[in-house]
Amino acid sequence: MAQTSVHVHTMHEASTAVGWAGNRTLTIDRPEQAGGMGLGYNGGELLLLAIGACYCNDIFREAAKLDIAVKSVHIDVEGDWGGEPVRAQNVSFAVRVEADGDEAQIRALIEHTDRVAEIHNSLRHGTSVTLTGIQAIPVRR
Repeated sequence: MAQTSVHVHTMHEASTAVGWAGNRTLTIDRPEQAGGMGLGYNGGELLLLAIGACYCNDIFREAAKLDIAVKSVHIDVEGDWGGEPVRAQNVSFAVRVEADGDEAQIRALIEHTDRVAEIHNSLRHGTSVTLTGIQAIPVRR
C-alpha cells in the first residue's frame, strides 16, 4: 500500500500556514471574515480542489489505458457546509472532457473514472481519520 505524507506549519504566530509535500508548497489561511488574512486556501477549498484534482489526474490515467488522447479537462466542484459538527454536504462536480474519440467513448471514460477515482472513493466509503499524536507545549510570556 502506498503512503502519502503532507505537512502544515503556521507562520509568524498567525493562522496563515504553509503546506508541503515533497518540494511543492501552497499557502493555507482562514478567510478574512473568519479571522484569517485570506492569503491562501482554506481547508474546505482544499477538500474540493482535491476532488477536482484527483478526478482530473485520473481521467488522464484511465484514458491512457484506453489509448484515448485527452485534449482538455474542465471540472467544477461545489459543496455546502453545515450540520453539527460542521461537515461538507451535497458535494457535486461537473466535468467536460475534450478527447479523441466519439461521444460514447468519452462519456464511458468520464463515468468509469468517476467509479475509480481515489479521493471520491475515499469519501464515498468513509475513510477513517485518526489522531495519532499530541504535543501540548505551553508558552511562557
